Amino acid sequence: MCFSLTLPEQTAFSFSSMDFSHLHVHTQYSLLDGAASIKSIMRNAKANGQKAIAITDHGNMFGVPEFVAEAKKNDILPIVGCEFYLAKGSRFERARSEDAEEKSIFHQLLLAKNAIGYANLSRLSSLAFTEGFYYKPRMDIELLEKYGSGLIATTGCPGGEIQTRLRMGAYNEARAAAAKYL
Repeated sequence: MCFSLTLPEQTAFSFSSMDFSHLHVHTQYSLLDGAASIKSIMRNAKANGQKAIAITDHGNMFGVPEFVAEAKKNDILPIVGCEFYLAKGSRFERARSEDAEEKSIFHQLLLAKNAIGYANLSRLSSLAFTEGFYYKPRMDIELLEKYGSGLIATTGCPGGEIQTRLRMGAYNEARAAAAKYL
């Protein structure tokens, strides 16, 4: 299937310091993790006066076309993102950690801030499936460095690298990870 995606110009939206937008939202396309339909998310966002909302499904961007179309219908700025699975080493490695605490992947939430960012999100998603798939579609730091332009990275959820290292008491590694992402 081929589709054309046109993102709205951000200049059409004005925000105040009091505006709130959800930036970490999973839809029914976030397999095993999301249950909310895109239509219900948009309906609730509009009812709550949100001017923008993000889509950040786990490991895929399957819902983006529907998300952007529904946002347009509701006059809400769509923020396209994805909560990627980040391999601890190379995306080409096919090994799992025996230690339940030490998973072989981290979560990394990325948001597109412009058309270049959207193109890079799409590229990262495709490469995670075609080159990095091992139980889940995974990318690695090499890909993030190569295709990081136009993206905003957050520390994401408790499965993120920094939070995981802090939870394990590995404070120096958490600091090093934060410096790496900066």
